[in-house]
Amino acid sequence: MGQYQRLFLIADRDMRHSPGLQRAAALASASGAALHIAAFVEPFATLALLDKSIQEKTRESYLQEHREWLKDEAELLRGKGIQVTTEAVWTNHPLEEILRHAAEIQADLLIKDLQHEPALKRAFITPLDWHLLRESPIPVHLVSTLGNPLPRRVVAAVDPANPQAQESGLNQRIIETANGLALQCDAELHLLHSYDPTLAYLTNAVAGSVSSGGDLVEELRSKLQTGFNALADDYGVPTERRHFILGSPISAIADFARLNQTDVLVMGSVQRKGLDKLIGSTTEHVLYQVPCSILTVRA
Repeated sequence: MGQYQRLFLIADRDMRHSPGLQRAAALASASGAALHIAAFVEPFATLALLDKSIQEKTRESYLQEHREWLKDEAELLRGKGIQVTTEAVWTNHPLEEILRHAAEIQADLLIKDLQHEPALKRAFITPLDWHLLRESPIPVHLVSTLGNPLPRRVVAAVDPANPQAQESGLNQRIIETANGLALQCDAELHLLHSYDPTLAYLTNAVAGSVSSGGDLVEELRSKLQTGFNALADDYGVPTERRHFILGSPISAIADFARLNQTDVLVMGSVQRKGLDKLIGSTTEHVLYQVPCSILTVRA
């Protein structure tokens, strides 16, 4: 039996044969999973200004265009032996509809093309992709460029320094999710942690410690690496696929993914509140920095 039973693809809004569609098809073919493709069509801003009868005709025209495109794509996929269902949904609230549909079909994995949003726009409007990372109870796979239809190298980014990740078992779920994808695709599984020594120096300064900052940095690094290796040992990750690197998480992870031909980066995501919600998490910012696709697991 495959790692996945039911995949849920959010269709590209421009009706393209997108990287997300190609990844979903490849995973469905490899796993034998059923694939449900849904297009969530949002009304354009000026639609409400039109006469009611014209609104209805416009709405039906948009939906029919998407239905026909989905039908054509589904026929191509069925020709490859993939079990496919499709639907087009008119909605003002895509996030709520996506989450409701995912729950109704009991999807194992939600797949969507990554939508790059300008930083200025993100400052005022939280992107749908960010909302999905925060709210989806099932793993979310955001696909950017597609080097390989099935990933060849899967990297699980864990954080042994984060108490919440340790207590909730998030690090373990990240590795298990990454390992499941790697097994399904016959890909390499790598383990990654980015260690930022700035935290050690700040801790030392706030505490007013007279101990050497270098000593504290080394002590914390050693402790974190021990925890990192323990995680790797638990899941049988070989030494040459363990990467304990130095640097600020966002830039270090992005550089690693770029230099090591990473296909999918698996990370954790948390529901955020207050200022943290406005600023966004490491995972959310990594989305726009890495040259690979992202797979997230919620805490």
